[in-house]
This record gives sequence, C-alpha cells and structure tokens, in this order.
Amino acid sequence: MFTPPTRTRTVSHPESSPPTGRPRAILGWLSLGLALVGSGCLHAPLNPPKESVQPGPGYYFRTHVPASLDGGETLFLVAFSGGGTRAAAMAYGVLEELRRTPVPSSQPPRKLVEDINVISSVSGGSFPAAAYALFGDEMFDSFVTNFLKRNVQGKLVGKTLSPWNWPRIGSPWYGRSDMAAKYYDEILFKGATFGDIKPGRRPFVLLNTTEVSTGLQFWFTQDVFDNICSDLSNYPVSRAVAASSAVPVLLSPITLKNYGGECGYVPPEWQSAKAQAGDGMALLRRGEELAELRNRTNRPYLHLVDGGVADNLGLRPLLEGLAYLESVPSSRQGVDLSALRRVVLLSVNAHSSPENDWDEKESPPGMLALAVASSGITMERYSRDTIALMANLVANLERKTKDLRGAGASELRFFPIEISFDNLSDPAERRYFLNVPTSFFLSDQAVDRLRDVGGKLLRDSPQFQALLQDLAARPGTAR
Repeated sequence: MFTPPTRTRTVSHPESSPPTGRPRAILGWLSLGLALVGSGCLHAPLNPPKESVQPGPGYYFRTHVPASLDGGETLFLVAFSGGGTRAAAMAYGVLEELRRTPVPSSQPPRKLVEDINVISSVSGGSFPAAAYALFGDEMFDSFVTNFLKRNVQGKLVGKTLSPWNWPRIGSPWYGRSDMAAKYYDEILFKGATFGDIKPGRRPFVLLNTTEVSTGLQFWFTQDVFDNICSDLSNYPVSRAVAASSAVPVLLSPITLKNYGGECGYVPPEWQSAKAQAGDGMALLRRGEELAELRNRTNRPYLHLVDGGVADNLGLRPLLEGLAYLESVPSSRQGVDLSALRRVVLLSVNAHSSPENDWDEKESPPGMLALAVASSGITMERYSRDTIALMANLVANLERKTKDLRGAGASELRFFPIEISFDNLSDPAERRYFLNVPTSFFLSDQAVDRLRDVGGKLLRDSPQFQALLQDLAARPGTAR
C-alpha cells in the first residue's frame, strides 16, 4: 500500500500532536483479529495413525466387493476421467443412463447402475463417483443443484480473495485445497468419512491422486493406507476428492503424514509378484511403488495433487487389477470367479481439444497458454497409450480365459466400452463438446448438454448394445 509522506511541523506541546499512532494501532488490532479468526484452521487436519494392521472392518476391496463377486456373473468396472465440471457432468449423465437401463430378465427387476462393482475416478470425475458411493440412488435427487449447476470456481476464488481467509491460506500448513475441501464438504459431502461407506454398498470407489515427489498414483483405500500405517475410516471424503482434483499451481497439494513401519504391516504376497501385459510390456510396478511410499525415513509426508498428472482416465488401477486377477492367483484373496460370465470395462473420457489459431501467427503463444497446453498434450498422449494398453490387455485376457477358469467353465466375455466426444458423428456437435473449457463452472445449458451426450454416447456404443444382448440371451444373477 502506498503511504503519502507526512509534513513535519514544530509543536510546543507534544500532547497537542495529532494522534498519528491511532490508525496504525487500528490496523494492528484488525490484523490480529483476522489472525485470531483464522487461527483455528491454520493447520489442516492430518490423517490419523493406525496402531496395528489386523483383519477387520475398513474400506477394503475385500470387505466391500467380494460379496458382489462371489457367485456373480458380471464384473462391472467403470473409469471416470478428469476435466472439471465437464467431466463431472458427462460421468453423471452416464450414471443417469445406467439408472434408466433395466437389466434384461433380472429377477427381481433392477437397473444396470446397481451392478457397478468398482469406479476408478480422477479429478472432476471423482465428484459423482464419491457422491454415488456415499449416497447411492439418493444422489440423483440433489447432485445437479448442489454441484453441477453451482459456481464452484467462483465461490473458491471469492474465498481466496476474502481477507478473512488470508491468515489461513497464508499458513504453510493450510492451502487452497484445504479450503476447497471444506467447501465441498459443506455443499456435497455433509461431513461424510470413508467409514460411512458401509460394506456391501456398491460401488467400491478408487479416488485417484498423484504423489508429487515420486509421481506415483495414489488412491484412497484402507489397503493403501495400511501401507503407511494410517486409519482411513475417519478421513473426510471431501479431502480425498479435493486431492483428486487439486490442479497443480491453481490449487495446493493435500498433505498426508506417513506413519509407515509403526503398525506391523506385512505386504501381501501379490505385491512381490509381477504381471505382464499382453504385448510383453511390464504393466505392474505397484508393489515396488508401495514399498517406496512405506519409507517413512525419506518420506515422512506425502503431498497429493490432481490424479490426472499420473493418469487422467482413471483406467490404470482397473487394468492393474484385471492383470493381477489374470496372472497372480494370490491377488484374488479367495474371491470365487467360477461363475463369472462377463467383464465390463467402461471408460468415460471427457477430454477436451480447444481450438486455437497459434499456427496462423508468426508470434508464439504466451507463457500461460503454453503451460496449460503442455500439460494437456502430455495427458492426452498418455491417455491414448492407456486406451491401447486396455485393448491389448482385454485381448490377452480373452486368450487366457480357458487357463484362468479351468476345463468345463462357461465362456467368459469381455466388453470394453469407451465413451468419448470423438465418437460423435456430427462434426459441429463434436467440436462444441471438445471446446467446453476445463473449469468448475459451466452454464446450466452446457451442463444439461453434457449430461445428455453422456447418455447418448453410452446408448450408441456397439459394445454397450452387445452387453445388453448378452444379458438378455444369458439371463441370471449379475450380482
């Protein structure tokens, strides 16, 4: 702030001088008051330790998914990509379409959305994924109003600019993502923790983030938290979603404390095994990556940012899981796959490709534009490789089905379904959606169009129609 110089004047009585110290005192008291207002939140809450790792309740794959796999006929895996509200609205539209779609010949009647076993999500896609895991069918009553058609981005910017929040976000232990998590909790998650996702409730959700110092993909399950000797049950879902959508630079990392080595954790056998993708390329380093995170001496804290930095499709955890199930028997943890008839792998990719005129000018784009474009190009090229890897893995699994299931087992069919704006046949419609910006505020019209196109792309998918035909032709329980 610019302070104009004051004129010096001579006075015979000091007590007659104007009270020049009063404004300074008022400013001092105001600053102190602001600090006191924020002092209760100057340190973001950290994850609690876990004294011992023992068989029991928790947000584990083995406690939430096997009940729906043992004896079931369909393994239904879904991946929601990143992309801000664009991705959230498109993913929500896909959930709406699955909710409208009955399972052919099911007794008792049910909707296909009820058969989803696992959702792996990134960034914007993590909002509908987490909300559906927590609230189930009730989510459809309020998600559009509470999140999709709310100016989340404007509200967060307003909170950042508010003087009342400056002491908080000025603290090295409390960042913009911590403030965002608190806001997400107010408008959407209502204080829910991972302990509120009860066993047996479908789907099991993997909220993906990236650990910044190692670049490793990190997701919020008790299996992963056991690795760092931490208890996930009381951890707020809003903070996990905030980490999953913490775009670097714009938002700060979410920090976890690493208690590795303090709870007697013994890595399961499958972590020392390696599986290979169908093309011979090593797919899995998961065991090695988790071992790196357990090193509390070198990494006493983990800092998590947007999951799209490591994998913007959210497909990698699902591919790794399928590869382990296929080639590492110990990873199945007693799950009975003998009755499995079909595996569905649904990828909802809300990628964007905004138009620009850079190639028409001699002068290059500015630094900010280049920074945004560079990260987007990297994500897009990596996503293409992941899609190709998915195709190779599915083909390999189809070849090895008989070996996996044994002689006399029924045929196991795979349905890889990719939903993307690139699949739109109308060039004008395709261009519209590829130009929708990556932000957390879109017009109501854009939100509704994204919801509609998500459902349309799913209905028009040949693989999705093949799935419905297979369900009708071979009726039975899919749960």
